[in-house]
Amino acid sequence: MGPHRKKTSLLELGPLLLLGVLWGIPYALTKIALETIPPITLAAVRVSLAAMVLWTVVALAGRRLPRQWSFAGHLLVQCSIACIIPYTFVAFGQQSVDSALAAVLNSSTPLFVCLIGALWTHHEPITAGRMSGAIVGLVGVVAIAGANALLGFGRETLGQAAIVLATFSSAASVIYGRRFVDEAPEVVAAGMLTWAAIVLIPLSLLVEAPWRVAPSFASLAALGVNALVTALGFVIYFRLIRTAGSMSTASASYLKPAIGVLIGCTLMGEPLTWTLAFGLCAILVGVAAINGSISFSRSEFDLTRLNRIKL
Repeated sequence: MGPHRKKTSLLELGPLLLLGVLWGIPYALTKIALETIPPITLAAVRVSLAAMVLWTVVALAGRRLPRQWSFAGHLLVQCSIACIIPYTFVAFGQQSVDSALAAVLNSSTPLFVCLIGALWTHHEPITAGRMSGAIVGLVGVVAIAGANALLGFGRETLGQAAIVLATFSSAASVIYGRRFVDEAPEVVAAGMLTWAAIVLIPLSLLVEAPWRVAPSFASLAALGVNALVTALGFVIYFRLIRTAGSMSTASASYLKPAIGVLIGCTLMGEPLTWTLAFGLCAILVGVAAINGSISFSRSEFDLTRLNRIKL
């Protein structure tokens, strides 16, 4: 790894940490909003508001939209694997899977990015440091969720399979998102969220009859903040894919449970145990290693090359 790339990785840690914060916040906001708003309606309004915010930003910034029809098709694919499949599959899986185990399974995105890159796409070098960082980060997530969470693996097979498929879809979306590196991140995010709204709004009308809902002020406020967080989060997400790469961007999924722990300890007075502290440290070390700030080996090797060796 050259010095220039190492410096770039260090500079991208700021946006990466911010993305982890933005992805960790919606869990609490969604819980508040769901008290009086049905889930599909909530998701539909969330992405719709986020899209409107981003289209306003696009207009004010004078961004130009790509004129190729293929761009819209690529956005539909990205929307499906980054939003629709993960959101719906995780919601289905959590009906039968404990939240702790769901958090562990849903945080394994960097491992899937490693596997997809090493076995199929070869889009980025998968070094020993990055692979070690992915494993150490997942160990941190397990420590925070509780090792006992793994005891439930295999019991509710269908629900767990749904969450694993959602996680694989999220990993594929980070890699697929590389095709938008030449476009403005806010344009890509706005287009993707617009596709999500086009799909989710009719679905909510058919399934949940949202005109009968009487949302509380707290739910509406949480929904509004959630939409802003979603808009900003996806802009940073597509920017990081362009500047830091898919593996680094995927490492933000490890930060979600860490942010949840920090919020609980600082704002809700929850105790910070040695286990939680270890988990937080492991996650930070793992994320730093994935982004090239820490090397677990002096002689890093490219796992994608090993895949090409004929045995």
